[in-house]
Amino acid sequence: MTQDPIPLTDLLPGEIAAALGLKPFQGNQIFRWLHQKRLCDFDAMTNLAKPLRETLRARCIPCQIEPVKTSDSPGGTRKVLFRLRDGETIESVLLRDRDRVTLCLSTQVGCPIKCLFCATGQGGFARNLTPGEIVEQALRLLENEDLEGRTPNIVYMGMGEPFRNYDAVAKSIRLLMCPEGLGIGARRITISTAGDIPGIRRFAGEPWQVRLAVSLHAANDDLRSKLVPLNRKYGLRTLMATVRDYAKATGRQVSFEYVLLHGVNDSPAQARELAGLIRGLDAVVNLIAYNTVAGAEFSAPPTAVCETFKKALLDSGVKATLRQERGGDINAACGQLRRASKNNEKAKNGD
Repeated sequence: MTQDPIPLTDLLPGEIAAALGLKPFQGNQIFRWLHQKRLCDFDAMTNLAKPLRETLRARCIPCQIEPVKTSDSPGGTRKVLFRLRDGETIESVLLRDRDRVTLCLSTQVGCPIKCLFCATGQGGFARNLTPGEIVEQALRLLENEDLEGRTPNIVYMGMGEPFRNYDAVAKSIRLLMCPEGLGIGARRITISTAGDIPGIRRFAGEPWQVRLAVSLHAANDDLRSKLVPLNRKYGLRTLMATVRDYAKATGRQVSFEYVLLHGVNDSPAQARELAGLIRGLDAVVNLIAYNTVAGAEFSAPPTAVCETFKKALLDSGVKATLRQERGGDINAACGQLRRASKNNEKAKNGD
C-alpha cells in the first residue's frame, strides 16, 4: 500500500524523528531547516546525509503553501495570497510599525461566522487549515525579512475563526514557540475570536501566556447580532461572563477589537455603552477604522469621529488605542485579496 506523503511542517522535531524512524538530533536538524532557515529544498539541507535527503524526497512534503500574489504598501504593509496544495487560497499580512513586525495569520479557508462587514465571510467557508499551513504563512512572510535578532508578533486575526479550528491552531502555536524554530514567546502571540464560547473556555485551561482578543464591534445584542451572527447563539451576557471567568482563571489582560463603522457603532453614547460593558475588567479596547470592502454597505468614520469615540472611552476609565489604517491601498482587510483573485479567475473563465 502506498503511504501518503508526510507534511513535515505539521510536525514538531520529535514527531519528525518518530514518523521517519530517525534519531532525535536528525528531527531537530530537519525542523531547523524548515523553520529557522525557512527552506523547502531537501537538496539544500547540506548537513543531512544523502540517503536521508533521498528518503525525505520520497516520503515527505517540505512545504504546503506557495505565494501567488504579493501586494506592498508604501507604509510597509505586505499582503500575500497563498495557494494551497488543493488549489484553495488564503491570505496573510505583514505589518510594520517602526522596528516592530506583526504577522497576521489565517486559520481557515474562508470563514463560517459571516460577519456582515467582513470580506472573508462574504466569500464563504471551505475548510480548516492544518497546523503546517498556518505556520508556513509566518515562515513565508519572513523569508526576506532581517529582524536583527528580534522576534515578530503573531496575531491570529486573518481569515477564519481560530476557535473553530482549535486543535490545529493550538498545534501551530506550539510549532511557532518551538526553540528549534522561530522560538516566539507566548506573550507575543494573540488569538482573536468573534466570541466562540467553547473555545474561550478551553483556551483558559492552556498552560501558556498566549493572549486573547475578542472582536466585539457592538455593546448591545441587537446591533451585535446584526454585525456578528454568532451573537445570536452566544449573546453578550454569556460572552462577557465567559470572558470574566477567563480573566479570573488566567490573570491575563483581555483585548477587545472594535471596528468603527460610520453611523453604525461610532457615537460617544455607544462608546460609553461599551465602557459599561467591560467595566471592572483588566482590558484594553483596540479601535480600528473600517477598511472599505467592495459591495459592503459600510464606510469608515472621519478621523475626528474615531478620536471622539476613543476619548469617550478614556474619559470612562477604559484603556483604548486607535489603530492607524494600514494597507487600505492594497486591499489589506481580511479576505479582500482572495476575493479579488477569485473574481479575476471567474472573469477569465467567462463565469
